[in-house]
Amino acid sequence: MLIGELAERTGTSERLLRHYERGGLLLPDRLPNGYRWYDESHVETVRRIRALLAAGLPVRTIRALLPCTTPAGEVVHPCPGVLDALRSRLADLDARAAELDEARAVLRATIAGTQRVDVA
Repeated sequence: MLIGELAERTGTSERLLRHYERGGLLLPDRLPNGYRWYDESHVETVRRIRALLAAGLPVRTIRALLPCTTPAGEVVHPCPGVLDALRSRLADLDARAAELDEARAVLRATIAGTQRVDVA
């Protein structure tokens, strides 16, 4: 399939697909006329890339991770450094979640205190 069809099927812009290619995340074949050619497996690869980016993984980690995944992307096989990178990202997300929980608690207390002053 050509880039336009891949873009349509994955809900990803052609520009972003070209960006993934430049980053080494997506490796299409080339037709004799120079057009990019994607096979069916690229649909799942793009979905996997988008999910990993949404999880906050940097492109360099995703590039290392993609060859370690099964075709459907649900299993990651051990690859050097990948598990450490995933654990590090999870620790970062956990820390951010704790910071957000604290900020929410402060905001709730501030709102509650402000409401008591308004009532008095």
